[in-house]
Amino acid sequence: MSLAEATARLTAPGALFEMEEVTIRGVPTRTWKSAPTSLRDVLALARGYGDADFVVYEGERTTFAQHHRAVATLAHRLIDRFGVQPGDRVAIAMRNLPEWVIAFWATVAVGAVAVPLNAWWAPEELRFALADCGAVVVFADVERTGRLTSVLGALPALRALVVADEHRSGAPLVPDPVPEDPTTAATAAARTGAAVARHTFNEVLGTAGPGLGLGQLEDLELPDVVIGPDDDATIFYTSGTTGRPKGAVGTHRNAASNLMNLFFLNSRSGLRFGTALTGLTAASTQQSVFLLSVPLFHVTGCQAVMITYAASGGRLVMMHHFEPERALTLIEAERVTTFGGVPAMVLQVLSSPELAAHDLSSVRSVSFGGAPAPVDLVRRITERFPDAQSSNGYGLTETSATTTMNSGPDYLARPDSVGPPVPVSDVAVVPEGFEGDEPEPRHLRASPAPGELWVKGPQVVRGYWEQPEETAGAFTRGWFRTGDVGRLDEDGFVYLVDRATDVVIRGGENVYPAEVESALFEHPAVADCAVLGVAHPVLGEEVGAVVVLQPGAKVAADELAAHVRLRLAPFKVPTRFWFRAVPLPRNPAGKVLKRVLRDDALGKGPDMPDVGRSD
Repeated sequence: MSLAEATARLTAPGALFEMEEVTIRGVPTRTWKSAPTSLRDVLALARGYGDADFVVYEGERTTFAQHHRAVATLAHRLIDRFGVQPGDRVAIAMRNLPEWVIAFWATVAVGAVAVPLNAWWAPEELRFALADCGAVVVFADVERTGRLTSVLGALPALRALVVADEHRSGAPLVPDPVPEDPTTAATAAARTGAAVARHTFNEVLGTAGPGLGLGQLEDLELPDVVIGPDDDATIFYTSGTTGRPKGAVGTHRNAASNLMNLFFLNSRSGLRFGTALTGLTAASTQQSVFLLSVPLFHVTGCQAVMITYAASGGRLVMMHHFEPERALTLIEAERVTTFGGVPAMVLQVLSSPELAAHDLSSVRSVSFGGAPAPVDLVRRITERFPDAQSSNGYGLTETSATTTMNSGPDYLARPDSVGPPVPVSDVAVVPEGFEGDEPEPRHLRASPAPGELWVKGPQVVRGYWEQPEETAGAFTRGWFRTGDVGRLDEDGFVYLVDRATDVVIRGGENVYPAEVESALFEHPAVADCAVLGVAHPVLGEEVGAVVVLQPGAKVAADELAAHVRLRLAPFKVPTRFWFRAVPLPRNPAGKVLKRVLRDDALGKGPDMPDVGRSD
């Protein structure tokens, strides 16, 4: 069945994925007619899975029923104890833990706005985000609490810090007294910059012991709160590598639309190829198991995985931190059906010397996104998992995760594409210098020449938190200007070329690093690489490449340059190489921190000696 035929069948009138047009912030927009109204509706779906495991964390298991009891209890505590009202911001600053999931759902269930914070941030970065969004409560693990202690006095809006013990030690972590009335003592202390009231997560829930003790909780109903589809639900701070991060404000409709996008993509894959991408559809009968290797504070982990698996009854297997060997152990022990993350994580698993020692027969899907994927990755996945589907998608923080997806035979035929957009979304390729406030019809058609990708759909966030100028510069008439460079083929498949800001301009010619990196990845000695611009007195910039070799591999700069020269135009061939003995620096979304890498390369640090030129 063709892509168009499957799409037509699934979106026909009366079908589960029927579409309708609604007006969102004054702009007519295609939406899913059957999408949940809010994340409270999704939580109600999750409750129905009862005693099935929802979250597994380092041997600790939480069922859907236990999860709902904890969420309902915490939701009442947010209102009764901390005075949280609809629209208030509640931040979460911790690594992937069951408490992260509970705090998120309790926050959105009472109409407050969940603000996931980057767990890698330094104290000042955490302070900036908490002050920027005006968070009234922050949930943190012990490690993040240590970072927050020095900045709490600079957060006048903050009423309470709730600490989760990731070590499960049972020790008294925060012995400070808790004010009885959040509208008097706690608020007055906050206004004067006094110490923020601290609590343990278990104490707030009313449980005891080193674990969460969720079996001790009574079965409460959620507080009675009315939430509209276009009410704010989340603020995810963008993972920019320079300047202050911006808070992308997502609505309940945004999250629900992304959920429906993924249900649609999986259903279409099942209809066309006989198997869904993850075994996950809107009406799954067999539990899918996902190895969560990406952080929940990123839209991929939260919106594309956690929310989707809650709605479908899937099981999330979480690690304290990602290690390929630990991932292999968990895949075998938990009978994981889907694993992935960013391409670098998949590559690490496939390159592990312990790969052959594990039973990985349960794997039915390997999915990834968040960064350009080497073309050779598809071949390696197919060789190791011949019965599994590979998929690569495209989305951003501002698009609530998923906009396009390429999977199955389509991916094998077009391994350098991220697939076509979902039916409720449009992707346009806008040429440089275009001054309109929305794309023209020609920009939605095939475009052999690359241009900036603009995205429209019900999953596009409403803007940046309290940054009207930044919002106006990036959002227009329902469209989001992504800053990514790409093109469209005749069948509507999207091809990413690179970030507009990463373009290397060599003697007037644009060189897109992702294209050069893809060529380098095809060399068997290359484990990882990054291409960046290096200042040149005549050309403006020349192309440089930082390379991490496979264990035991040896290769010279001239050999790598010759390898690329066979595949790309001469002006795209790197002329300077550095060989790095440690992994490339990446942000939590898996993207290489090229500014940091460039500073390291030009500083010629001990782990990355300059091996000279290749020309």
